[in-house]
Amino acid sequence: MKKISTKKAPAAIGPYSQAVKANGFVFTSGVVALMPETGEIDGDTIEVQAERVMKNIGAILDEAGTSFENAVKTTCFLADMNDFDKFNAVYEKYFTGKPARSCVAVKTLPKNLLCEVEVIAVK
Repeated sequence: MKKISTKKAPAAIGPYSQAVKANGFVFTSGVVALMPETGEIDGDTIEVQAERVMKNIGAILDEAGTSFENAVKTTCFLADMNDFDKFNAVYEKYFTGKPARSCVAVKTLPKNLLCEVEVIAVK
């Protein structure tokens, strides 16, 4: 098992790793719309925040030696299910291989963000 960390994505804001590689898989933690350089929230719309989440995920997957194309499962958390269509419009630009997915609305995300995504990918 190997912990993955990159300065091109926001640092973990708790006692966890950005991702872990194990047995040919990469498991990311939930990734949110924080700017890596400052830790500040990037944007106040679902579209802007979703774009930042995808950029952060891309940096983590790249550091782990894989990519969006190798994603096999995602779990998406939305603060408001009314953002589902707008979120999907961003999501589908990145996850073109259409991995398995769960998408749920949650009461609150860290820092009152609008979305969070975790990924399982093959190496």
